[in-house]
Amino acid sequence: MSAEQRQAPWGGIAFLAVLVVLLISGGIHTYNWMQDEQQAPVQVIDFSGQFEQLDVLKLERLIRQSQPGSFFALDVNDIHRLLEDQAWVYRASVRKQWPNRLKVYLVEQTPVARWNEDLMLNPYGESFNAEGKNLGLPRLFGPGGSEKTALEGFNAMQRLLRSRQLDIEELSLSERFAWQVQLVNGIEINLGRQEFIDRLQRFVDVYPLLSEQPKGISYVDLRYDTGLAVGWQNETDTNQTKS
Repeated sequence: MSAEQRQAPWGGIAFLAVLVVLLISGGIHTYNWMQDEQQAPVQVIDFSGQFEQLDVLKLERLIRQSQPGSFFALDVNDIHRLLEDQAWVYRASVRKQWPNRLKVYLVEQTPVARWNEDLMLNPYGESFNAEGKNLGLPRLFGPGGSEKTALEGFNAMQRLLRSRQLDIEELSLSERFAWQVQLVNGIEINLGRQEFIDRLQRFVDVYPLLSEQPKGISYVDLRYDTGLAVGWQNETDTNQTKS
């Protein structure tokens, strides 16, 4: 074997080594470029959806603070979790749009009632931690885990009361699942645990007669099989009427 033939394999190996080094160096350079926000910044965060309570400027600041890297380094799963952790966000969808845009679609929570003073309920009976004292919503109270039961009861009662142009201001569900209701007009209704819709129907049936009395109604106790007890305003005596 000549000297030239012995040198040929080493020349090929040297070439491959140089090629590998160049590829690795190029890959590192490309990776660093992709991570560098100055080279490939997220220039636009595009929010869409219908908002009443959400502050999209605040949400944009949160996203940029949590994901300070480039368009390529940005993790849409992390942003998705961040957004759905916000009080007024019910659902979020996040995707990148080449070359420098982030598309965010948000579904805002729809509050229908306050729950135990410090939480809110959405239409599905799910609680979320948000401030809503200025929204004028009915107040619901109950033991932990009874959110859906309380809201379903509220909705059923409100549909029944609407026939008399009456609205619920406050509803309480006790630990033993007894129902109490306070109407916007100040009347308190005690329904007990059983057949509360049938008992409320009894109140709806006699309400026109009761409302014609000269004294205002303070409370109505419907925890009877066939009757009710009425407490009148400014009166300590209770009158009981059997239906």
